[in-house]
Amino acid sequence: MRILLVEDDTLLGDGLRTGLLQARYAVDWLTDGLAADQALKTETFDTVVLDLTLPKLPGMNVLQNLRARGLALPVLILTARESIEDRIQGLDNGADDYLTKPCDLDELCARLRALQRRFSARAEPLLSHEDIVLDPAAHAVTQRGNLVNLSRREFALLHKLLENTGRVLSREHLTQSLYGWEEDVDSNALEVHIHNLRKKLGAQTIHTIRGIGYIIDKNKELQTEGA
Repeated sequence: MRILLVEDDTLLGDGLRTGLLQARYAVDWLTDGLAADQALKTETFDTVVLDLTLPKLPGMNVLQNLRARGLALPVLILTARESIEDRIQGLDNGADDYLTKPCDLDELCARLRALQRRFSARAEPLLSHEDIVLDPAAHAVTQRGNLVNLSRREFALLHKLLENTGRVLSREHLTQSLYGWEEDVDSNALEVHIHNLRKKLGAQTIHTIRGIGYIIDKNKELQTEGA
């Protein structure tokens, strides 16, 4: 999952970014509302963690602008404003969750997982396909009951594909979900992760749709091409 973190407090922002990276999220961190507004016009994110008191453009305006553009991605407001009026305003303006500072990182991650389940129309916390089970909370993958050792990026990639079982995801979309702005990305990085997942989970787990992208699908007739 790729998260846009918008927080102008550098100490808190750095701590949140580090914690979310350790929780296997790809994180891009911005410190003002105007930069966030611009990024949301040009980049693809899975979730926004948004402070309200921001320089250049208030967080509430960032929220209103992205909803006015028809963006449906989950937004979690993380703010020191704790009045009922502020909560109501944030939720009425399109926020999907509202959490006050200081917050526990484990609770924040649990709320992010809940938002992703809601937006992918899943009720169950676990993701599964045939004999593969992914537990987002435990950051664990098992196959036929046996633990499968995956790197952070392999786990994130499998998570993204399982969330979208039956849908083809483009190479660009998958790459953006794995890497933040500050990370160097080799041109064949995604293909390497796909190759490793096929090696660990089975060659028929992930299918290539030539010229489009990748899919996990229950259709046995799909042909898997080499990554």
